[in-house]
Amino acid sequence: MSILDTISWPFLILFAAAMALAPWPMGPEPHLVEKIRMLANGTLRKPIDIFDLLLHSAPLVVILIKGWKDFGPN
Repeated sequence: MSILDTISWPFLILFAAAMALAPWPMGPEPHLVEKIRMLANGTLRKPIDIFDLLLHSAPLVVILIKGWKDFGPN
């Protein structure tokens, strides 16, 4: 968990926003929104789509883990 201490909050927030909103401004909608919609509809089946969902949501998971570590109960 010490690697989380080396990542600054501003960098992590900017990186997570960039990954969540990619391919902004070129695409019609962010990949993360598209993949979550596919997951909800039950059409998220191709391995590349599953990988894309994991790739674009990973920084958000890191934010949750770092937030729990920094601000959660001791």
